[in-house]
Amino acid sequence: MRRSERKQQDPDLGVLASRLLFSVQGELFAALAGQGHAGLRPQHGAVLAHLDVEGSRATDLARHSGQHKQVVGKLIDELETLGYVERRPDPTDRRAKLIVPTARGLDQMQRSDAIVAAIEERAAATVGEAAYASFKALLKQVSGGRPGAEPG
Repeated sequence: MRRSERKQQDPDLGVLASRLLFSVQGELFAALAGQGHAGLRPQHGAVLAHLDVEGSRATDLARHSGQHKQVVGKLIDELETLGYVERRPDPTDRRAKLIVPTARGLDQMQRSDAIVAAIEERAAATVGEAAYASFKALLKQVSGGRPGAEPG
């Protein structure tokens, strides 16, 4: 059996995880585009998914997302240009900057939460509430084993 056939018949954890990620991202960003947020790309999720309403330091966003600081910095620049975030001085450390969502960013965050909740509700309805809760708990446990991973 060829490797590609085996991966289709018995996909490993990486293949399954990427399928899940791409499926959720595809639905999320398509729905966001239809709700007035067409300029966003899935890569922006590395910042937006981990951004606190009160603001976050870029180093924390990099750590939570698992991305390099340089990548996160570039994404922050793009999101700032698109009007989703702004840089403000950190009141606890004058040398540091906080990345704070703008009104547009807060709207996107609220809409994203609702879209993802709907995706999760649909998944739970498909496999059953108990099975989905078990799946999510197991996925958290398995994905939490990576060094630097943030427990969910």
